[in-house]
Amino acid sequence: MNKVVSSALEAVKPIVDGSTILVGGFGLCGIPENLIRALREQGAKDLAIVSNNCGIDTEGLGILLSNGQVKKMVSSYVGENKFFENAFLGGDLEVELVPQGTLAERLRAGGSGIAAFFTATGYGTGVSEGGIPMLYDNEGVIIKASPAKETRQFSGRGYVLEEAIEGDYAFVKAYQGDRFGNLVYRKTARNFNPMIAAAGKITIAEVEHLVEPGEIPPDHVHTPGVHVNFIFQGERYDKPIEQRTVRPRDAAQA
Repeated sequence: MNKVVSSALEAVKPIVDGSTILVGGFGLCGIPENLIRALREQGAKDLAIVSNNCGIDTEGLGILLSNGQVKKMVSSYVGENKFFENAFLGGDLEVELVPQGTLAERLRAGGSGIAAFFTATGYGTGVSEGGIPMLYDNEGVIIKASPAKETRQFSGRGYVLEEAIEGDYAFVKAYQGDRFGNLVYRKTARNFNPMIAAAGKITIAEVEHLVEPGEIPPDHVHTPGVHVNFIFQGERYDKPIEQRTVRPRDAAQA
C-alpha cells in the first residue's frame, strides 16, 4: 500500500520514447512542476501530451516542447506559447484541438471505462465535419487534418461522437496526499487533475504536503488512492503566472 517514491526522477525513470502522457493543470495553475522538470532531465522523446494547454515558452510543458521531446499535443487552448505556434506551423508538432468541456469529458470517460459518448458541442462545425489542420510540412502545407466524426440526432438535436482518452502515464499535482495515494487539491488548482488521475494506466502524483494515512478526513479526499500508483513530495514550487495583472496603485496608497 505504500506508494511513496523518493523523487520525481525516480518516478519518471521508466517512461520510454513514444509514450502518451496526460498532464494536469490549467495554464500554469496546478501543474506538476517537479514531474515536468524531471521528464525534461530524463529525456524521453516523441511524446504525445494530453493537457489543457502547453504552458508558456519557458514554464510548464513549454520546457518539454522547446527541448524537442513532444511530438503531438492534444489541447483545448494554445495561445500563450509562441514556441508552440512556430513548431506547429513549421511542421514539427502535431496538434489535436479539442473543445475544453469535451476534453474534460473525454478524460473522465477514459477513467470511467466509457469508450465514447455523444455531445452537442461541435456539431455542425469542423469538430464534427473534419478538416481542421493537425499537421503541416515545413513549407506550411497541411498534410494531416482532423477526420469527420459520427453524428446522430437525439430529440431533434444533432450530436457528435467523441472517444474517451486514456494515457500510458498521468501526471497530477495535489496540495496534500498520503502514502496510500489519496489526494486533496487546493481551490482552482483542482482543475483537470481529478479526471487525469483516473485516466492514466500509471498515475504519478506530486504533492506539496505528504502525510500519513488517516490524517486526511475521508470526506475531503478528491482523488482516491486506488487511482494513484506512485506519490512523492515536491521539492520546489515556483507557481508562475502567465499574465500577471495588478491594479494601479494611486498616489495615496503608494
